Amino acid sequence: MSGGVPGSEERHRDSRLRRILRGPRPEAVPVLVARACTLVGLLNVAAGVFPRFRYSRMHAIAEVLPGALGPFAAALALSSGILLLLLAHGLRRHKRRAWRAAVVLLPAGAVAQFAYRHSVIGVLISLALLALLLRHRSEFTALPDPRSRWRALANFVLLGAGSILLGLVIVSVHPGKVIGDPSITERLEHVLYGLFGFEGPVAYSGNTSWTVGFSLGALGMLTALTTIYLAFRPEHPAARLTEDDETRLRALLDKHGGRDSLGHFALRRDKGVVFSPSGKAAVTYRVVSGVMLASGDPIGDVEAWPGAIERFMDEAKAHSWTPAVMGCSETGGEVWTRETGLDALELGDEAVVDVADFSLSGRAMRNVRQMVKRIERNGYETRVRRIRDLGEQELAKIQRAADDWRGTDTERGFSMALGRIGDPNDGDCLIATAHKADEEAGPYGDLKAVLHFVPWGKDGVSLDLMRRDRAADPGMNELLIVAALQAAPKLGITRMSLNFAMFRAALARGEKLGAGPVLRAWRGLLVFLSRWFQIESLYKFNAKFRPRWEPRFVVYRSSKDLPRIGFAAMQAEGFVTFALPRFLRRSTAQRRPCPHQSAEREMQAA
Repeated sequence: MSGGVPGSEERHRDSRLRRILRGPRPEAVPVLVARACTLVGLLNVAAGVFPRFRYSRMHAIAEVLPGALGPFAAALALSSGILLLLLAHGLRRHKRRAWRAAVVLLPAGAVAQFAYRHSVIGVLISLALLALLLRHRSEFTALPDPRSRWRALANFVLLGAGSILLGLVIVSVHPGKVIGDPSITERLEHVLYGLFGFEGPVAYSGNTSWTVGFSLGALGMLTALTTIYLAFRPEHPAARLTEDDETRLRALLDKHGGRDSLGHFALRRDKGVVFSPSGKAAVTYRVVSGVMLASGDPIGDVEAWPGAIERFMDEAKAHSWTPAVMGCSETGGEVWTRETGLDALELGDEAVVDVADFSLSGRAMRNVRQMVKRIERNGYETRVRRIRDLGEQELAKIQRAADDWRGTDTERGFSMALGRIGDPNDGDCLIATAHKADEEAGPYGDLKAVLHFVPWGKDGVSLDLMRRDRAADPGMNELLIVAALQAAPKLGITRMSLNFAMFRAALARGEKLGAGPVLRAWRGLLVFLSRWFQIESLYKFNAKFRPRWEPRFVVYRSSKDLPRIGFAAMQAEGFVTFALPRFLRRSTAQRRPCPHQSAEREMQAA
């Protein structure tokens, strides 16, 4: 006696057949096609590099997969495999141009397979995948990423290095065909000659020299053509703040700037901005390595934040960028996660000092008090003023000193740095300077250290940068922070935001009695990383002033995106930089928004 429902097995079989005929879910098509291209690309590279692999059973798989042109030409297999690997990344990111390239490549591969291999199965699979791409073309709508000439240099270096390594393998994987026993130097010389289309010192018997020569020539040509294409193709510049954007942001900050201490940093001019439909809120961002990186909370009215966040997410989706937020507050994190479904992770704490509660008296402040008094006895004095109260000559001297005292070649900072001093529009910024009247004045007179603060609403300031003369006495930063706090009441300042301390809670809890082994191990790793990054030192520096700690969060889409977001954040903050030749650098003479943003503004104006 059957225990099943009559006809249930037939219905299940029919349902499964319908799912097969219906094909994969539309959102899964880009990943599916990308994986197919990656597999075929790897097989073709292997077929082009290893002569025996072209006749193995493994390569028979490639003959029936889309885009594989077959083993009849090692150079063709090698170059097509590399191109397929490059194409797969764009398909995975839903890029329109990658889709167009695949639509051209697949029919060409099908024709080649039928003409040279008579592979009917391969032709059918290629056409089936082509039909899948055409059917789901709406999944491949991502616009181009911001790009500049540095990608041409990166392509030349990376693809050139890969070509040399592959070339060494190609030259060395022909046992029994090599005449003599060439050294590694001769093999490398043969590769370098071959990349430029010349015969090298390594000799082969039979037709092997032709195979090696064409393969090396294909690698060199592929490197040259892709580099030339990237160097001379039209640029798609990253979004920049226009004068209109900056004016609108300043109006929002005038009304709501006291909500977030990082609000004024939204005025960095290397950021883009999206506004809510009502114009009452905005999110500023920068795109780095495919990550759309916002910083701090949205600017403006909290009730209008969801509209700006929705525009941000739409922009990320339009370009297939990975959305992320660095350093938002707890309130900001709650709104971001509620409106987008993203997750949040505590990144660290911001040190905030309430001016009314600050005092140098007491045992806890003894070290700071002693350091300040010692420096003052050495003849240093401090001055705390608004930027608008400085004369042109003094401001120019401070700007030059700040640039020369910078410890790195590039200006660091993104989420908590303004990137400029003395702009006429930043008259409310606060500057604290340390001076010492020496008999032999330095290149900047008696100026020895500079601290720059940006406004935080009407009654607060947020620390932007700290610079000092390396020859000055230690403790300049402590001296100027104390001077700024003591001068704050006269300037109408009631709160001061200092540096951001990453993973502050882990460092604090990990050093306490009773901390568990996991927490101690985590703290030990952070202390180890502090040799290269200011993690522990910033925490200890901030803790000297007995601040209250305000948690800051990173908002992200998936845990697998965190390494990519972290690398993008390091690039944005200036910890990872790429130096380019002058002729490859993008011109910054004119700041302009992305083309799609210009079109949107024209529609709104109409």
